[in-house]
Amino acid sequence: MNDTASSAPVAKKIPYERTHHGHTFVDNYEWMRDKESPEVIAHLEAENDWTNAQTSQLEPLQESIFKEIRTRIKETDMSVPTRRGSYWYYSRTKAGLDYGISVRAPISEAADWTPPEVGEEPLPGEEVIFDSNTAAEGQEFFSLGTFSLTDDGRYLLFGVDNSGDERYTLRMRDLSTGEDLPDTVEGTFAGASIDPTGRYFFYTTVDEAWRPEKVWRHVVGTDSSDDVCIFHEPDERFFVGSGFSRSRKYMFIVTGSKTTTGFWSLESEDLEAAPQAVWPRVDGVEYSVEHAVIAGEDRFLITHNQERADFDIIDVPVSDPAGTARETADASDDPRAIADPESIGRPLLDDVDGLRIEDVDAFADFIVISYRRGGFARVGIIELDRREQATSVEQLASSGTSNPDDTASPYGRLQELPFSRETGTLGFAGNPEFTQTSIRLLFTSMSTPAVIYQHSVADGTDTILKRQPVLGSVDLDRYSESLIWARAEDGTQIPISLVYRTDLVALAPGSTASATDGRPQDAAPVDPAPLVLYGYGSYEMSMDPHFSVSRLSLLDRGVVFAIAHVRGGGEMGRHWYDQGKTSAKKNTFTDFISAGRHLVAQGWTRPEKLVASGGSAGGLLMGAVTNMAPDLFAGVSAEVPFVDALTSILMPELPLTVIEWEEWGDPLHDEHVYEYMRSYSPYENVAEADHPKVLAVTSLNDTRVLYVEPAKWVARLREVGADALLKTEMVAGHGGASGRYDSWKETAFDFAWILDVLRRADVEIEA
Repeated sequence: MNDTASSAPVAKKIPYERTHHGHTFVDNYEWMRDKESPEVIAHLEAENDWTNAQTSQLEPLQESIFKEIRTRIKETDMSVPTRRGSYWYYSRTKAGLDYGISVRAPISEAADWTPPEVGEEPLPGEEVIFDSNTAAEGQEFFSLGTFSLTDDGRYLLFGVDNSGDERYTLRMRDLSTGEDLPDTVEGTFAGASIDPTGRYFFYTTVDEAWRPEKVWRHVVGTDSSDDVCIFHEPDERFFVGSGFSRSRKYMFIVTGSKTTTGFWSLESEDLEAAPQAVWPRVDGVEYSVEHAVIAGEDRFLITHNQERADFDIIDVPVSDPAGTARETADASDDPRAIADPESIGRPLLDDVDGLRIEDVDAFADFIVISYRRGGFARVGIIELDRREQATSVEQLASSGTSNPDDTASPYGRLQELPFSRETGTLGFAGNPEFTQTSIRLLFTSMSTPAVIYQHSVADGTDTILKRQPVLGSVDLDRYSESLIWARAEDGTQIPISLVYRTDLVALAPGSTASATDGRPQDAAPVDPAPLVLYGYGSYEMSMDPHFSVSRLSLLDRGVVFAIAHVRGGGEMGRHWYDQGKTSAKKNTFTDFISAGRHLVAQGWTRPEKLVASGGSAGGLLMGAVTNMAPDLFAGVSAEVPFVDALTSILMPELPLTVIEWEEWGDPLHDEHVYEYMRSYSPYENVAEADHPKVLAVTSLNDTRVLYVEPAKWVARLREVGADALLKTEMVAGHGGASGRYDSWKETAFDFAWILDVLRRADVEIEA
């Protein structure tokens, strides 16, 4: 490639008319969709040359940031061992190697649930079970999409993608010999699993639109041509997957759209039987299933939203989970085909007010519930009653009450695990064994490196297993964080998480430090600071506050980093998501703009010091705010951005499109949806304006957001005079480069570009 390109590529125009609902849009750059065209590849390479030329002066800064990231991360490191069967499993990384090395060591004491301390020297009996560096040799891209073990630890099922298109080749390894078996299946989706005994493995394949649609059973030792399809989902709205319960007693097949779920179960002892539906699949009802043993009985714990948008949990008998003995309505005729949940099962929680229940995990002696309260991820534990006289749930529930205080209940109270600070994030960190007596958790915040600890359920004690290492001369006391609220256009209060160097910020007049951790919660910089505002706002995904080693390179240079928790995400509950999707999607964009304007009004920053950042669906947000509020931002960094949303959602043959109609609406068949999406889709709405500087990064083999979207967008932006750059990874997928060093280099490139945008705006950036 020519790194000294003297002028920006000028994309040729080939008018292509797209007509829907009486409206015709002329798209001059649709020709870029032909990935096999040498002309398209040449254009992308020319864009890369121009980007290299325009950023060549930043190479020393990029290299400096890359070295900072590298020296702060412990390159030779190891994970905390996780117990599974007779082994401790963990991974090692080594300086100079891109990928992790999966290893294991035998457990010396069967009753020991405390993991051994792992250093650089191997543990007694340690063996390498999979070295991703060896598997990646000679490949420009490497991704491991399946890593599934038999209960005895003899066999490993693994899936590898070498192009970035998220299509995996499955293989089996006999860990007793280290040899791979002949069994090979190509072109599978991620997430295959092996059964507990190693007799079968199960995998998913996709249709022509790359939608996972079929689950297959493979008998180990046979040719893949003999594999049996055990489940097919013809409805294009649904993705299909499968996996085993933590207890390993049941296998589940799940179908999911954006609004509806279906579960089927098989007993692990009879995996050649036909899958049995857990509940009828009813439009608008989402649920998940977990196997538990309550008072000696097999029960399914079902987390559902049939009657409460923020979900409830009930336990039902495995033998009749849908209450068909009491109600046999046909789901196709009766939208209330699922029986009244309280008539077929027992609620786990007596009081769910203020909780957005997200998940339930069952263990032999307790149940763990993950939920959101007050905008933050939290974890609670319910201990199970194991009284010898209790022989069944019905016996325990003979009083007919669900009050946790009742002595007949098999459930104790929900015990919420406390936060160490108000603005932190608490979640699960690997708990694979049904009989374990403790749970592993991870805590982090914007200024707190991740802490992995073990919580003993029996006595409530916590043991820290590992703190995320931050090397070099980093003083973590230099950084602090705040949670502030911005008023949206409709009056909704939008939370914003911020992290910054403490010396740049002072308490506002009359404010006090937080009683939770002593840090300022009503604070602002002494002077407006350069600030990066990140946003996502789709799919009910919560952008929880977390620590980032690489982000320190911005903070140390005086940049404040903020996350706008805009609607469309899930931070504040299901209503937060509902108010930022389909016909309310514009709330996502206006919330982000309101957050930016609030930060300016409160003295945190100024428009010439403000850069917006987001990726994928967050890239749609970036494109929208670039059009809607170009004067608010000095720059916009968009990773794999979904900026040609209307074109893509009008093409059902593309990956993800049909299932996305429940997220964005169906513009193909609904004129109102078409007009609404047309009013905000970034590519259609680029206009003459003083645009912020734009950096768009994409990947040629991305199957989620096709490279053509940012390629067309940049061409259109440049047509109206915008300073826009396009960088295409020619061998990568949705997540960018696969190796950790290349990933750090990508981050360094992005940060250097952001800092350069701020410097060009005459913002003083510290060295």
